[in-house]
Amino acid sequence: MSFKSLNDILGSLETQAKLLEHPFQQLLHFWPEIVGVAIAKNTRPLAIQYDVLRVATSSAAWAQNLTFQRQSLLRKINDQLPKPLVDIRFSTVGWHLPKTEINPTTTEPNHPSYVDDEVAPSITLPTTKDPQVAFQQWAETRRARSQLLPLCPECGCATPIGELQRWQVCSICAAKRW
Repeated sequence: MSFKSLNDILGSLETQAKLLEHPFQQLLHFWPEIVGVAIAKNTRPLAIQYDVLRVATSSAAWAQNLTFQRQSLLRKINDQLPKPLVDIRFSTVGWHLPKTEINPTTTEPNHPSYVDDEVAPSITLPTTKDPQVAFQQWAETRRARSQLLPLCPECGCATPIGELQRWQVCSICAAKRW
């Protein structure tokens, strides 16, 4: 087993974060530019799953019409994304869902592990390139955030309130039980 320096580890994590930047968020920004105003008003990108974009349409007629245009749309979209999509699927499914902007890096407020910013300060990403300073900033932020949270009765670690309400212990202790 070889040991890597902290600089190597942080560098590889930074590279992975850039590679894993969610293409769906990028797509939401340039969707109206690619499809045009009329189509954008009658469509809503829902998700990218297995490199296939799922788009909700306002009617079956829109879904059918856009299915015929999907190859040209796919070329325009793939010009903008770092990792190309394989296909686009249009359907009326999901059109009537509430319109929310999806952000994969945030936790939904009704999830048991959600920690409200009023309960604990949010984590800010370090702005320094020095790994020791970045780690110190991260550790201080984690410490300040966890001081305001209740403790798990089994392991004593800081635990979001929702996890205690749901499982009476933290998610790690709950997973150990399963």
